[in-house]
Amino acid sequence: MSTPVAGTQTGSPFRQPRAVWAVAFACVVSFMGIGLVDSILPALAQQLAATPAQVSLLFTSYLLITAVAMLVTGWVSSRIGAKATLVTGLVIIVVFAALAGASGSIGEIVGFRAGWGLGNALFIATSLAVIVASASGGFAGAIILYETALGVGIALGPLVGGLLGSVSWRAPFFGVAVLMAIALIATLVLLDKTPKPATRIGLLDPVRALRHRSLATIALTAFAYNWGFFTLLAYSPYSMGGLSELGLGGVFTAWGVLVAIFAVFVAPAVERRFGTVRVLYVVLGLLAVDLLVIAVWNDTPSVVIGAVIVAGAMIGLNNTLVTQAVMSVAPVERPVASASYSFVRFLGGGLAPWIAGILADAFVPGTPFWVGAVVVTVGGLVLATAHRLLRAVETGAVAVPPETASAVTDAPVLVAVDAAAHAAAVAATGGRLAALVDAPVIVVHVPGSAVVDGATADDAGHSDLALDRSVAAVREALGRGGRVTAETLAPVGGHGDVGAALADLAWSRGARAVVVGPPRGGALAALAAPGTDRALWTQGPCPVVVVPEGAATEPAGTPTATSAAPSVPAGR
Repeated sequence: MSTPVAGTQTGSPFRQPRAVWAVAFACVVSFMGIGLVDSILPALAQQLAATPAQVSLLFTSYLLITAVAMLVTGWVSSRIGAKATLVTGLVIIVVFAALAGASGSIGEIVGFRAGWGLGNALFIATSLAVIVASASGGFAGAIILYETALGVGIALGPLVGGLLGSVSWRAPFFGVAVLMAIALIATLVLLDKTPKPATRIGLLDPVRALRHRSLATIALTAFAYNWGFFTLLAYSPYSMGGLSELGLGGVFTAWGVLVAIFAVFVAPAVERRFGTVRVLYVVLGLLAVDLLVIAVWNDTPSVVIGAVIVAGAMIGLNNTLVTQAVMSVAPVERPVASASYSFVRFLGGGLAPWIAGILADAFVPGTPFWVGAVVVTVGGLVLATAHRLLRAVETGAVAVPPETASAVTDAPVLVAVDAAAHAAAVAATGGRLAALVDAPVIVVHVPGSAVVDGATADDAGHSDLALDRSVAAVREALGRGGRVTAETLAPVGGHGDVGAALADLAWSRGARAVVVGPPRGGALAALAAPGTDRALWTQGPCPVVVVPEGAATEPAGTPTATSAAPSVPAGR
């Protein structure tokens, strides 16, 4: 394979197609809903004659339904498509947010927040997959964009809630309904219809995915972290000395600003310097200490306010690093990994406020924070039980662990082809390589129309014919019983993003090798053009085989290749 060019850089995570921005805006509003009610919790308790424990159920009903619904999001989206799932989730959120605003009792609000959680689950799980698939700049850039939306939403939620809550406790709910309606319209207009996935996800697939130790460990760590996170979010307002709605909004806005800054700017820097797993140990420890400070000085509002604001830094780091970790180490498709991980983490977030209410009523007000600190500490210990495994997956330094062996046996060879004349020769070589290692083949069609900036334009009929010839060449090389599927690369922002998109696809499919031809024009020319993104070589999870012209006549099993990436274990 070729050697990567020094100094090559990936595109900015903030230079995206309009459709990605539409989904990101909807993410901002969705995450606003998490912190929106913080500023009005005391007002709700007072005006609706409810106890803090009853008001905490606003979080519990919302998050528990979100958690359980996560198990069916993949099943739904794999049957009706990502866009239809996003739209369905947004419609449900609009309806139930408005109904919550029109409620007359705390019980009604709790019930309508549960419906809101159903829509949120459909939206959150699918939005992450859509952004990762459609964003330019590669996988890491997509995660940064997603976490930026999360940070901005969390920062704005308390501010909007405080401003609207100073008018009426109903206003924040109606505000979310209006903003989500705007996001719904933007998604309908700007996001193209997404095709239904070739493989349907089963109802139990997210549960089965937890058999993999790497995914289960990260998910349980996220459960513990979210327990501490939502204990702080749901119960700290009662320890801030009777602040007004605007005052509470200001505190949580400062907290949310730190969440955004540390998620977007600090997390990538410390991850590159120290590695994801090592940073997570430190951050979980600091969050546990922060919760202990709130527990000890629970009757000192200034200390509680300071500790809540500082916690934004730890939460911002965790949000980015844990999300990136689970998407990197999970040996299953990303929609399944997202649903499985989100089910476990939201379960922790939903149980924490409910248990906190019981503890606060039964003992002293600081008890929920003592318990939260212990749970977060246990999360760090759980993470440590799989330290070597997670570090190995993170660095690609050792063989695939035993629990991923079932995935390795079906690790495919990806064959990337465009409309160039030598595409069939590339496909035949990929087929011979797959036959040698008894692997399935995924023929990845990279049409000129995949580059949405219009820099390349192939004739549609010519592209379809080239794909048919490539699939036929693979089948002939594989022989009877060979497993071949084909898919088309999702649109990217420009030539410089083709490599990143192929690298992401290789990660998501668990590919053991990627086969490409020497660029001679066409959509794949970006892989060798000076100054463009070389992410296929620098970010990909597996060896890349470059097939020279004329290789189709070589004996089976002797593809010509030069290494452009370190050899890594099969299936990684």
